[in-house]
Amino acid sequence: MIASIPSPDVGTLSLGPLNLRLYGLMVALGVIAGVYAAARLLQRRGLNPEWAVQVSTVGVPMGLIGARAYHVLTDWKSYQGRWVDVVKIWEGGLGIPGGILGAVLGGLLVIRLRRLPLRSLLDAGAVGFPVGQFVGRLGNWFNQELFGRPTDLPWGLEIDRQHRPPEYLDAETFHPTFAYEMVWNMLVFGLLWRVGLRGRLPRGHLIVLYLFSYAAGRLWIEALRVDPASLLLDVRVNIWVMGGVLVLSGLFLLLVTPRRRRAEASLEPAAPVGEQDAGSGQASEPEPAESTESPADDSEGDAGSDEQTPLAADDSIAGSAPA
Repeated sequence: MIASIPSPDVGTLSLGPLNLRLYGLMVALGVIAGVYAAARLLQRRGLNPEWAVQVSTVGVPMGLIGARAYHVLTDWKSYQGRWVDVVKIWEGGLGIPGGILGAVLGGLLVIRLRRLPLRSLLDAGAVGFPVGQFVGRLGNWFNQELFGRPTDLPWGLEIDRQHRPPEYLDAETFHPTFAYEMVWNMLVFGLLWRVGLRGRLPRGHLIVLYLFSYAAGRLWIEALRVDPASLLLDVRVNIWVMGGVLVLSGLFLLLVTPRRRRAEASLEPAAPVGEQDAGSGQASEPEPAESTESPADDSEGDAGSDEQTPLAADDSIAGSAPA
């Protein structure tokens, strides 16, 4: 090979008596980066960035549980005879579909209990997910996992013999599919950030755009992978899952989102005739609907209060206090 990407020789970082698994460290840094991105979107919209931290206190552990559960359920045969290894998440084995589901369910619980704005926080989560995945996927590099079939491309990934599938023991370099997903996640983040700030989608629909765009990339990346995986009708389970997510989210964006946009547009006040752009003669573009949501009036240090901002009727998870 003229050029290739080497794999790390070690997967741990020693700090005195502490030995940190670099996979786990990347996952932790990914969580921090994702929460920060979500908080930044809230701040740019004039909302309280501390809401992202509050939601993450339950969303993050629920996401980790969901990610591990998804991996074990879809690859349970590999744990036969060693079920104690199910809890060893630092060794790898987190399924992103289960992580997303768990994080959303945990976040919804916090949103309901603290009566936070549902739609705005769904949008914030949408930009946080791809950022967290971008950083977290780097952990797969340290574990020498989630690579694709052999390739002689200049960016082929060197994999040690003990980590290669039995049928590819003689191959030296493989598609770095984890790196492909990192790049794809950054593209998804760029799209969501731009759309989210410009208010091109109704509030709460950014999460659906995330699911659609992520699934579109994960489908072709998953098709390159050669690591052992559970199959359904000779097709990897993750391909079936991502295909279903792609179809359902695509239908939502095609059928539901336009109707919601028209409904929101009908509620926006018409611009006075005198307030037109002098250069074009057209009425000035209305501010995005998100800007009408009032920011929290309390200080940053009072983020734990349950009474931060009165909620609009269409932005709360429930119209009444939780039972």
